[in-house]
Amino acid sequence: MDDVEGVTMARTLLCFSCGVALLTTGCLHPKVGPQSLPRDRALYSVSLSDSWKEQTLLNIIKVRYADPPVFVDIGNIVSSYTLAQNASVGGSIVPNGTSQAVLGGALTFSNSPTITYTPLTGNAYIKGLITPLPATMVFAGIQNGLPADSTLLSSLSSINGLRNQQVTLKGITPADPNFHRVRELLREIQISGAIRLYVKDDGQRQTSILGLRTSDVPPEIQAASRELRTLLHLNPDVAEFTLVSAPLPSNDTEVAVMTRSISGMIQNMAAQVEVPSEHVAQHRAFPGVEAGHELPGIVPMVRIHSSKSKPDDSFVGVYYRNTWFWIDDGDLASKTSMVQLMQLFTMMDTGPRENIPVVTIPAR
Repeated sequence: MDDVEGVTMARTLLCFSCGVALLTTGCLHPKVGPQSLPRDRALYSVSLSDSWKEQTLLNIIKVRYADPPVFVDIGNIVSSYTLAQNASVGGSIVPNGTSQAVLGGALTFSNSPTITYTPLTGNAYIKGLITPLPATMVFAGIQNGLPADSTLLSSLSSINGLRNQQVTLKGITPADPNFHRVRELLREIQISGAIRLYVKDDGQRQTSILGLRTSDVPPEIQAASRELRTLLHLNPDVAEFTLVSAPLPSNDTEVAVMTRSISGMIQNMAAQVEVPSEHVAQHRAFPGVEAGHELPGIVPMVRIHSSKSKPDDSFVGVYYRNTWFWIDDGDLASKTSMVQLMQLFTMMDTGPRENIPVVTIPAR
């Protein structure tokens, strides 16, 4: 091989090496840059949703075991990509002899996300978990689509003196029978669109008003509205009622509600966790509504199963105390109750963030 042929071969190998590097880079290009946004955003969204559901379910179960609930927020997710490439070619050309060529290349791709966790403590903890839900927030959620019957079951302690079922350390107290009927009627009226919440300013103060429309509604909704007014002792001729946070109304134009806190909602849900019977017998967990032993007058809010083996098909599941706990994916009522709890918790979290401890863990 002469010198000209050796040089030509070297150039050819160099071009080939660069081509291989560029081709490999092109294959990885969708993993970085703008093309990565749809994939990364969807994956992080799914992961955040799953972890949020698991954290909520775990805290419900922990309360059944007298374990304090702990919530940790995800503050920031910073994901950085690194793509490095190089190509090399070398060789030796011997006149009138044998020429050698060496082809080399390397490509490195890495993803290093950093996730910041923020424990819920101090004032944020008190406001988010211990403070009763604002009555206006509960009915605003109903107006915006939350089912009235299940929302009132989970979030109210009473409405115009009618008491909801309540869980205490001594057991579960059934609700007043008319409370459940009020829930049903409000759901019927909600579906018809004949109920709305708004703020009215009388020049001295702003008042939250619960309106029950009486015109342009079907006869069955008019009948439901009349029955609702009777059960709540409301004026039959008034369309606007003042929504107040109080045990009892001061007159027949007020709707007085006592709401639960997020912690109270969790406590009532915890009573319906199906814990292993030996855990109750050993006083590791509080007694509750055990599977197959439903109490008269108690309406289930959520059904959380347990077993020693991991469930095959679950909406959400966690492993705690050597036991799997989960909500069945086909149990729409339980799934709805879980989602409502998460949505109301989010609605409570409206204040500015405080300077509180954070834990940053680089995920390598």
